[in-house]
Amino acid sequence: MALSAGDVPTMYTVLVNSLSADEAVRRPAEAALAQCEARPGFCSCLLIALQLAVLISKIARLDYPKEWPDLFSVLAQQLQSADVLASHRVFMVLFRTLKELSTKRLAVDQRNYAEITSHLFEYTWNLWKSDVQTILQNLSMLSQRSDIDSILEQSNDLMLICDRWLLCLKIIRQLIFSGYASDSTTAQEVWQVREVCPTVLTAIQSLLPYYSSYKDKQAKLWDFTKRACTKLMKVLVTLQGRHPYSFVHQAVLPATVDFCLNMITNPEQGGTSFEEFLIQSMVFVKSVLECKEYKPSATGRVINESSQPLSLEQRKKNFASVASDMLKVVLPGERVMLLCNILIRRYFIYTAKDLEEWSDNPESFHHEQNLVQWTEKQRPCAEALFIVIFENYREQLAPVVVSILREAMALSPPLETDVTAGMLLKDAAYTAAGHVYYELSNYLSFNEWFHGSLSIEISNGHPNMRIIRRKIALLLGQWISEIKGDTGKLVYHALVGLLQDNDIAVRLAACSSLCYLFQESSFSELDLFECLPTCWTMCFKLTEDVQEFDSKVQVLNFISALLEHAGDKVIPFASQLSHFFQKIWDESAGESLLQIQLLAALRTFISSLGYQSPISYNMLIPILQSGINIDSPDALNLLEDSVLLWETTLLNAPSIISQLLDLFPYLVGIVNRSFDHLENTFDGIATLQRHLAFEADAIHDGLRRKDVLDLAERHDAFASLWRRNSDLENHDCHLEATNVVTINIIEDYIIFGGSEFLKRHGASLANILDTIVGNVNDKGLLTALPIIDLLIQLFPQEAPALISSALQKLIFICLNQDDEHNPSRTTVRASAGAILARLLVMNTNFTGQLLSEPALLASIRQTGISVNNNLLLSLVDMWIDKVDDANVIQQKEYAMALSVILTLHVPQVMEKLDDILSVCTTVIMGGREVKNEDDTSGDITSSSWLGNDNSGYSNTSKELRKRQVKDSDPIKQASLEDMLRDNLKACAALHGDANFNAAIGRIHPAAFAQLQQALNIA
Repeated sequence: MALSAGDVPTMYTVLVNSLSADEAVRRPAEAALAQCEARPGFCSCLLIALQLAVLISKIARLDYPKEWPDLFSVLAQQLQSADVLASHRVFMVLFRTLKELSTKRLAVDQRNYAEITSHLFEYTWNLWKSDVQTILQNLSMLSQRSDIDSILEQSNDLMLICDRWLLCLKIIRQLIFSGYASDSTTAQEVWQVREVCPTVLTAIQSLLPYYSSYKDKQAKLWDFTKRACTKLMKVLVTLQGRHPYSFVHQAVLPATVDFCLNMITNPEQGGTSFEEFLIQSMVFVKSVLECKEYKPSATGRVINESSQPLSLEQRKKNFASVASDMLKVVLPGERVMLLCNILIRRYFIYTAKDLEEWSDNPESFHHEQNLVQWTEKQRPCAEALFIVIFENYREQLAPVVVSILREAMALSPPLETDVTAGMLLKDAAYTAAGHVYYELSNYLSFNEWFHGSLSIEISNGHPNMRIIRRKIALLLGQWISEIKGDTGKLVYHALVGLLQDNDIAVRLAACSSLCYLFQESSFSELDLFECLPTCWTMCFKLTEDVQEFDSKVQVLNFISALLEHAGDKVIPFASQLSHFFQKIWDESAGESLLQIQLLAALRTFISSLGYQSPISYNMLIPILQSGINIDSPDALNLLEDSVLLWETTLLNAPSIISQLLDLFPYLVGIVNRSFDHLENTFDGIATLQRHLAFEADAIHDGLRRKDVLDLAERHDAFASLWRRNSDLENHDCHLEATNVVTINIIEDYIIFGGSEFLKRHGASLANILDTIVGNVNDKGLLTALPIIDLLIQLFPQEAPALISSALQKLIFICLNQDDEHNPSRTTVRASAGAILARLLVMNTNFTGQLLSEPALLASIRQTGISVNNNLLLSLVDMWIDKVDDANVIQQKEYAMALSVILTLHVPQVMEKLDDILSVCTTVIMGGREVKNEDDTSGDITSSSWLGNDNSGYSNTSKELRKRQVKDSDPIKQASLEDMLRDNLKACAALHGDANFNAAIGRIHPAAFAQLQQALNIA
């Protein structure tokens, strides 16, 4: 007999008993579970409601409304149940489904969502209002009782109602957020905002007192009031951000801002002072103050004196004007200054708990203060609010901040050693001054401040002064643009000195500011060189002393900044740095994010070493091998950065030594992996679609027969496959980036590895080119084709046979006339045709063999391409037809190939002599000889040959070598006039004077005259 929904309570009891420590209870329960395992519906009973909700939401995303139109009507019917648990479960499904559907952005999906909102909002909102009254009544009643725990144990209904109420709140927020377009774009009021927000604010005010009432009395209710108040405040933040204009109402915007300001400036008034709620209050005020929709226009409010409705912009101006007036009332100058003072004097001040955490773990404390999300901790949130307030009221607040700063400096002299209230206030004032340096520079001379106070405080090495030393270290980085003249050098030395501090938090702060210093345009590299030995030593020591990932990344970033500016001054420290990099790499095994940072630093290191980079190869080559090996455990994370490091290594190598040659086969795996991933992604999506189609049918049936959950255990596997769909969106960009770097690497190996490279790795190179030509799009092809052209240029006898498969694909491209109205495809065909033209000129025999293969002709015809029996003649037609689409050097390649055709035993050539000579004449007479052409768009090389690789690195000698290779191109050096003149003579001898003269006679006299002029024939 199948298990059903009615068996769930029984199964729950059996599960609980099966976990009992009492063997007499546990063994019967285990036996009962064993008996039930074979019964249909067993999985359904074990699966909890949240998994069901997630499963239904995923399927609804695909099937609603076309395949599952009654989804919400069925859920609405279930809501009518008086059972609190049942309605709670339905609301869970409803929330997950609404959240999933809200991510669909097509217009039709958003209209569907608006319709859902119109049907569900009223019921949900009324239930929420009813539940809040029930909750408040129970909280009031229970607060007077001493037996709260026993009451809650006897009945769980109150906690279920509380959970259902929170679910309803989420649904209401979701419906208002996603059911309407943002009113910031439509300027249409969303009436639910004015309906909901005042009631939510009232609920907050009613619930807050119970936070303190239950704090030491009942943990569950205390936790509920804490969560409820925080979530209610988050709802106000969310709705204000989504519908700012609908918030502009006397009962909404000013009332909420006023409440939040009261909580921030005097939280004891509300009977509560817990951090999470204060953070949300600050977030709300910050959101309102930086809301661009509340900024009044210069023209002010629009008065409508006509019968015509106001335009969109006019309505927006009116809303902005009203909002601005409201904020002026609720935030007068006195309140703004009070808020500024409160933030600095209360929320910026370190507490005893903060200082204890600092002493216990300085490293963690530093990162928590500087790297944490500002919405997660009270002090960073207060600092973010302060910055926004200052931006809005800078003229009023700049004197206030300066006044607090001077007061604090008077209370806490530079040589103070005790942690006093004055010292803590000075730290807070320095924090404020650091955030708003851009305005305080008009009121405060940094030079005087530094010499009169900051430099003295830095030299005060007392352990308690770490509070001020750390803050000064951060402040110097913030004020860096205001540091002028000789003071700059003193600041550099001061920060380097702080790198040697006994406190890690101070050292990390100095490390951070030095990075900012190096990025400043006025930075003096001469001053850096003086400090360089100390900087390296302190960096290495700091790396040994820190433990956390963020610290190691920070030090690596600092080292990278040093390397960028040190240039070849780094060479004396190369051995130490190599040892350091090796040590960090070994210690960071399994920490991919840290190793990615290390690979980026190594790129800078190798570039700084330049042609001296081989001194680091003992460290570098093993790291490279590990990173570019697709079979290594971290290949997925490290591959891209490792390939970039490989490119940089080759760029800065004085020669391609055996160790570097040994790396090339790894490139085969990298290229193949890229395309295998794409193919597997498509296969995975097809599998996913088949399974989801089956599951959707089963779910529909399952809702009717109450046994839906048997299929849910497959959900995680489906979700994994579904996520792979998103890979496709970024895959083209990834392939394009990988392709460019791959081509640059191949380029270096071909040019600087020479014949030794081709002999050792010709097969691997052919594999790569064959994979790329057969799989990339037109843009990728245009990046790869110059490599094939280069191979034929440098190795015209050896290379063609190796890459014959890729060359056959180029023939397909040339003869496939699919480029009409497709400029990129036209460019690809022109480029591919130029490569085949070069091949004919430089290795005529191989070209003849390649084009005469019967299998090639048959394959081309099988694809539906119409060609002559002689593929060479088809190429001749293509060259003649596409010459105008080719660039300068490609046109010369076309003309030279057509000239070579005249010397071959192809009788049909005489029929095309007119067109062939027309192309050759045009190229010659156009004055577009490659040797005189400055336009590099026709270069056979990729852009990196010209030092344009966007990598930030350059090597003049290698660029010169590449330029020499390009200039020595036989096609560029050859004279087309001489070649054509000689080949015409050979053509006449080959085909006979009579046939030749007859063909010449068919040329138009004007064209013949141009030919004579081009060939300097009288």
